[in-house]
Amino acid sequence: MSDSEAGPSRVRNSSDVEEPEHSHEGEENSLERGELADGMDPEGFAGPSEKVVKPLTREALAAFKAMQDRAGVIYISRIPPGMRPTKVRHLMSAYGEIGRVYLQQEDAKRAYLRRKYTSTKKAHFTEGWVEFKDKKIARSVAEMLNAQPIGGKKGTRWRDDVWTMKYLPKFKWNMLTEQVAHEAAIHTAKLRVELSQSRSEQQDYLKNVELARVLEKRAEKKREKGEELQLKPLKERPYKRPAEGKEEGSERPKKKKISDGELNTVLSSVF
Repeated sequence: MSDSEAGPSRVRNSSDVEEPEHSHEGEENSLERGELADGMDPEGFAGPSEKVVKPLTREALAAFKAMQDRAGVIYISRIPPGMRPTKVRHLMSAYGEIGRVYLQQEDAKRAYLRRKYTSTKKAHFTEGWVEFKDKKIARSVAEMLNAQPIGGKKGTRWRDDVWTMKYLPKFKWNMLTEQVAHEAAIHTAKLRVELSQSRSEQQDYLKNVELARVLEKRAEKKREKGEELQLKPLKERPYKRPAEGKEEGSERPKKKKISDGELNTVLSSVF
C-alpha cells in the first residue's frame, strides 16, 4: 500500500464529474484494490469513502505522514457473529473520527462446517482492527469499551454482546498490511508444498498400479501355458557348529614344540 493511495488525503477531481457511470465503477474498484494488501479480503475492509487520488506534493506528503503518526489502531479480538465491517465502523465512529477498518474472515474449514450444519450462510469475522485519526482517542476508547456490553436499543441483535479490544501502541496500519501479506505468502507456500507432495505421491501410486498390472498380466500368461509361478526360496548358508570346548573366534595359534635334541644343542652352544 503506497502513501499516495492510502489515507484521507484524497481529493475529488472536478474534471471527473462529467464522466459516465461505468468509469466511476472502474476507478472505485481500482482504488479498493489499491487499499488492500495481498491476502486482505475485500469483504472485511471498510475504508473511507472512495475518492480520486491526485499526486501528492512534498508538503502534502509531509502532512500525510504526520497524520499517520497521529493515528492509533485498536485491535478487536472477537467480532460478534453476523457483524460486518460497516457496522463496526458505524459503532466506532460514535467515539471519534475513524480511518480504516479491517475484519479478518474465519478460516475456510470452519466456514464450511458452519454453512453445512447451520442455516447462516453469510461470512463471519473473527477479529478486526480499527484505525482512529487520533491515538489518544483510540487509547481512551479501548480502555472505556473493553469488557463492556455493546448496548443499543432494546431488541438490537448485538446488545448483550461484549467488546474485547485493546489499544496497540506504536502500531500503524502499514504494519497490519505487511503482516497480512506475510501470512498470505506463508499460506500460499504451504499449499504449494502440499500440492507438490500430493502430486509426487499420486505419481508413485500410479507407477505401482501399472507395475502390478504388468505382473498380473505376466502371471496370467504363464497360467494359460500351464506353468505355475513359483517363487524361489533364498538359499541359506549352512551353519557350522563349533567343536566342543571351543568358542567361535577363540582359536589361538599353536606353539611349536622344541625337541630334546634341539634343546641340548642350544644349551651346549651357550655353555
